Amino acid sequence: MARQYVEEDYGEEDFGSFDPNMGYGSPPPASHMGEAGHHAGGGHHGGGPAGSQHTAGGQSGHAAPLANEMKPNILLMGLKRSGKSSIQKVVFHKMSPNETLFLESTTKIVKNDVSNSSFVQFKIWDFPGQLDFMDPRLDFNFDVFFDCRALVFVIDAQDNPTEALNKLHITVVNAHRINPKIEFTVFIHKVDGLSDDHKIERQRDIQQQAMDELATSEATSPIHLSFYLTSIYDHSIFEAFSKVIQRLIPQLPTLENLLDIMIQNSRIEKAFLVDVVSKIYVATDSSPVDMQTYELCSDMIDVVIDVSCIYGLKEGEEGLGYDQESQSIIKLNNGMVLYLREVNRYLALVCLLREVNFDKHGLIDYNFQCFKKAIEEVFSRRSQQLIKARSAGQKGKGKQ
Repeated sequence: MARQYVEEDYGEEDFGSFDPNMGYGSPPPASHMGEAGHHAGGGHHGGGPAGSQHTAGGQSGHAAPLANEMKPNILLMGLKRSGKSSIQKVVFHKMSPNETLFLESTTKIVKNDVSNSSFVQFKIWDFPGQLDFMDPRLDFNFDVFFDCRALVFVIDAQDNPTEALNKLHITVVNAHRINPKIEFTVFIHKVDGLSDDHKIERQRDIQQQAMDELATSEATSPIHLSFYLTSIYDHSIFEAFSKVIQRLIPQLPTLENLLDIMIQNSRIEKAFLVDVVSKIYVATDSSPVDMQTYELCSDMIDVVIDVSCIYGLKEGEEGLGYDQESQSIIKLNNGMVLYLREVNRYLALVCLLREVNFDKHGLIDYNFQCFKKAIEEVFSRRSQQLIKARSAGQKGKGKQ
């Protein structure tokens, strides 16, 4: 007899990016950032704001229809002690990587409701490594895979991958059979302890074995796996999770096209559209992503948020000090400039450009306003589509 998997068998934790009023208040307060942007040297700045924990509630503005939309599920799977819980604690809870050493092993399914931005809204299911979700005594596996949009399988790069690859194969084949639309991603994790040559060799071996096993499976359609080398001690885990999230964004081609237009007409080297709390970039231009550039842009957000929290908030006021007037300019000692502008209460545009191309500041500001207006239109059209779909669904139910 199948065992019913009830609510008491797993934990649930809801957390969002901002305090309930999203750091804005009502009506919106005056700028917390002052007249000019922050000017600083190009040093490395670590740490970030602590993520507030609460149940995601109603949100004002164009985000409200998106908040009411069914959030996609992301399944986080892998063997015991592979680093699954550490990944989500570092990326979404702002936990220091060193603090993850004291995390206890996950013993039950943990659901996390992530509401970081208008685009980045999803639920993560963290599965304990010892759970055999294909056990016939459990009858929840079909629903879990059926409602899933992405599955991330974590493999410990410092351990023998044989057992993990076997479980990966079983997991992917069965999940694809239930829901062929699932996006599969493999994190080859804990690579911080490996040399560069060993990293490449380990990725090649794991990828080859995984694809060979899938080639011999009886899947009805091809199964695509994406592989990323990750570590919580650098920005590789944020880069990899950014790629996972981008596959869930239907507006991604439009956003990339807007960023391409922006950098071409503003003489910008690279641009990222970043969630200000998780530092996941939801879109970037079509040029290749350089890890050092992404690290600089990510660190800039830390600097802006930290300075804003110290000097931009009134006494007793809570939030991130991030509002409609937030902007920052950081001139580096290598002739480059980091430029940040607020897009909406969730997202920031962070750009890297040469200082000699920053002479026409007014042109860049004008192009940014055009870019921001186009982004708002993307939100607006998406909201209208959701409202029409919801209305059509209600009419269909009424006829029944």
